[in-house]
Amino acid sequence: MKKYILGLLLILLYVGSLNAQRVKGSETVLPITQKAAEIFIKSHSRSDITVTGGGSGVGIASLLSGTTDIAQTSRRIKFDERKKIKFAGNDLKEVEVAFDALAIVVHPSNRVSRLTREQLQGIFTGKIKNWKEVGGEDLKIIPYSRETSSGTYEFFKESVLKNKNFMSGIMSMPANGAVIQSVSQTRGAIAYVGLAYLSDKVKPLAVSYDSGKTFVKPSVQNAKNKSYPIVRPLYYYYLSKDEAKVKDFIDYLLSPAGQKIVEETGYVPVS
Repeated sequence: MKKYILGLLLILLYVGSLNAQRVKGSETVLPITQKAAEIFIKSHSRSDITVTGGGSGVGIASLLSGTTDIAQTSRRIKFDERKKIKFAGNDLKEVEVAFDALAIVVHPSNRVSRLTREQLQGIFTGKIKNWKEVGGEDLKIIPYSRETSSGTYEFFKESVLKNKNFMSGIMSMPANGAVIQSVSQTRGAIAYVGLAYLSDKVKPLAVSYDSGKTFVKPSVQNAKNKSYPIVRPLYYYYLSKDEAKVKDFIDYLLSPAGQKIVEETGYVPVS
């Protein structure tokens, strides 16, 4: 009986000494964090990291409610979110962990290979309804978007739509994988995804932000040299009081080894 109790106490002491961390939020940042956490815990036996998605807004809401230690986001925290954290008596820390290029994708059979920002704005606001209006076949355009809690949704609205509203009734997808699947199965589809989610199931388009003078395809190299126009930083947010808890993992992700994972996963390192 004494041995059983001693064994139980040792187990409880070990579990209690684990540095259990929770990372939640952006589906875009998810592949980076999952891979980095998997490698990190192999060399840090007393660390346990749980990584989940749900969207940037969900990650920040979880930080506010105390149900995550790190919020991973594909957009900068909003003023009202920052205000709520401050009102609760907490200080917030922001860390850029990578950069991402946002790719515009269509069905592989689509003969359109490039679009201007103005054309994209027209398509996603509902003014351009048929592919023949932008050099394609006579086929209805079916735009897909991310859900409103997604940082990708907000960045696309800001950068591409210049804060104009998406068309009424646009189909919203919960994650990048769902976007790829929907576009691959729908001939008239168009959508936007994080660069790391590109696959041969869809066709990425070259994009122009100078009214059609130059068109550039999405790639890690073009994001690095800043020739591709739709690029954004990816963030980790955490509360100052939790810095000791999360510091080792964040330092690892920002190290040369961690930034190598960023690049291998299909994103752009911060340095």
